[in-house]
Amino acid sequence: MEVQTKTNPLIEAMFKAGAHFGYVRSRRHPSVKPYLWGTKNKVEIFNLEKTSEALEQAKEFVKEIAKAGGIILFVGGKQESQEIIRKAAESISMPYVSGRWLGGTLTNFIQIRKRVSTYEDLVSKREKGEFVGKYTKKERLLIDRKIDKMHVMFSGLIALKDKPAVLFVIDPKREYIAVAEAHLENIPIIGVCGSDSNLKEVDYPIPGNDASVHSISFFVQELVESFKEGRGAKI
Repeated sequence: MEVQTKTNPLIEAMFKAGAHFGYVRSRRHPSVKPYLWGTKNKVEIFNLEKTSEALEQAKEFVKEIAKAGGIILFVGGKQESQEIIRKAAESISMPYVSGRWLGGTLTNFIQIRKRVSTYEDLVSKREKGEFVGKYTKKERLLIDRKIDKMHVMFSGLIALKDKPAVLFVIDPKREYIAVAEAHLENIPIIGVCGSDSNLKEVDYPIPGNDASVHSISFFVQELVESFKEGRGAKI
């Protein structure tokens, strides 16, 4: 069986990014079957024509969210996606989670928002030198450690002033807690879904390689550009 042919620029770009690679057949979730082209060297291959259709639908939805001034929360805790997610979200001033998802980020938003505000307040006071003279050197060291710990947890959520209009997730299977919270809060989900993901849990699934830096980067950038287009100007 030969590799599927590339029929348009989008499909060709996805092919070059390795977006067509899934996992071994034993890991396949039944919901993904309609989006598969076949198997090569025991690895399942996505039908990129269908992936391109799903991607276009997700991009149109992102444009509408951007036009309405909505917030997109980027989520990608797996190592391959962390830096990509952070840079992409920051490029359009959107919030992100590029590490461990904090339970309650959506379902207990008010409390999470308070903790983010506490982090911002501590950072502001440190930058202004308000701790000098007020605390001992040892106490300031402990405060610095607290701020560093909070930075990892909350720095990406500073731009999340209200609940997001949509969740954009890399690998919904891995980020199942975030997905579950979005469902409870009726927040639509866009997800880059590997062949082991349940596509029925995602409102706008993008079936493709969710384990490759190149593939993840491609999909993320496509949605970032759609967001910019929806806002009507480069951010």
